[in-house]
Amino acid sequence: MMTWKSFLKDKKHLTEFIITAIIVTAVIIAFSHFLHFVEQREGVVLDDPILKTFNPIDLTWLTFALIYLSLIIFVVTTFSKPSKLLISFQAYGLMLIFRTIAMYLTPFEAPAAIILLDDPFVQFFAKGDILTKDLFFSGHTGTLFLLFLLADNKSLKTIFLILTLMVGTAVLLQHVHYSIDVFVAPFIAYGSYKIIKKLHTGLSK
Repeated sequence: MMTWKSFLKDKKHLTEFIITAIIVTAVIIAFSHFLHFVEQREGVVLDDPILKTFNPIDLTWLTFALIYLSLIIFVVTTFSKPSKLLISFQAYGLMLIFRTIAMYLTPFEAPAAIILLDDPFVQFFAKGDILTKDLFFSGHTGTLFLLFLLADNKSLKTIFLILTLMVGTAVLLQHVHYSIDVFVAPFIAYGSYKIIKKLHTGLSK
């Protein structure tokens, strides 16, 4: 397993890491401005047969407890693996690009009975606004599924998969997302991960 010392000594890896950091940072900043644009845009309210079967409940604290717990677990267990972290950043950045494209092509209004999900991280990057139209697809669900794909340990994979299901269920129960948002998210996360892995395999040949 490559250590940080050997990783940073390798000019190819160091260059890739710096370029990745710059690009992903730029993508996050651009996405924050895009979220503000989406929030001002008129969209369509979907007739979601699943959301119509229950009234929303506020699970904000549970949702973010699960999300941040997952991120902490991933960082702690992966920090000593720079190559894995590099792939993580790249896959997340690509997923964010796909999410931007998906949101641009599908202007949705929030579900009618939504209980606002006060995301401190998103608010920081979106100028303090509580967003309601960052739909299709669920970024929270996609991110946790990405952690599931990235985890090496079988036990961690099981934990991240369970947490993904819990967060996906929670945002539905709170009517933050439509059912299609949560259903699609793992597929986009999987596609992003596989593209990055394929690129790394091709470049290493």
